[in-house]
Amino acid sequence: MAIEHVSTRESILLAAQRCFADHGYAATSLNDIAAEVGIRRPSLLHHFVSKEALYGEVFERSLSDWLVRLEDAVSGVGDDGWALLDAVLNVSAEFFVDNPDVVRVLRREAIDGGVNLGIDMGGVLQPLFIRATAFLQREMDAGTFRHMQPDYVLLSAYGALLSYFSDAPLIAGLIDEDPLGSDRVAGHVSSVRDLYQAALRPS
Repeated sequence: MAIEHVSTRESILLAAQRCFADHGYAATSLNDIAAEVGIRRPSLLHHFVSKEALYGEVFERSLSDWLVRLEDAVSGVGDDGWALLDAVLNVSAEFFVDNPDVVRVLRREAIDGGVNLGIDMGGVLQPLFIRATAFLQREMDAGTFRHMQPDYVLLSAYGALLSYFSDAPLIAGLIDEDPLGSDRVAGHVSSVRDLYQAALRPS
């Protein structure tokens, strides 16, 4: 079986992703990342001119991957509100399982308020949030979902889903097994689905 070659640039991005997830932006140095890859700092700087540039690319490609997956998932479902909700839940969980370091980088950046990127992270994601609230409101008006305040529903869903993956090391200690194991993830996704079906299904 052929072994896929990973370029030095890709190795740097993957190592940076791990370091930023484990230690945060401020506590990670270019020397740390270079050592993780097994190269010297000047070699790293040949590919990325600064820590800021490297961090920006880690963040941008992670967010872009998630958004592309979301678009692909919802585009193939049609107009059924429950099916759309299920598609978003499933594809988000799949992304978080595939990218546990990314989840923690995104979480750290959210806590820090985007200061490390020099951008308003909330402003970047706001169009997606507005689109999602409009979808929920439309389905509520159509009688598919129970009437609730859509922005609170979304924020609750965000917390229920994302915190499980970002806090996986803590949860592992609580349940004494790997929370990212396939059975555990399936169980979590199913429980989140059940909660929101119970909350949103009209009486």
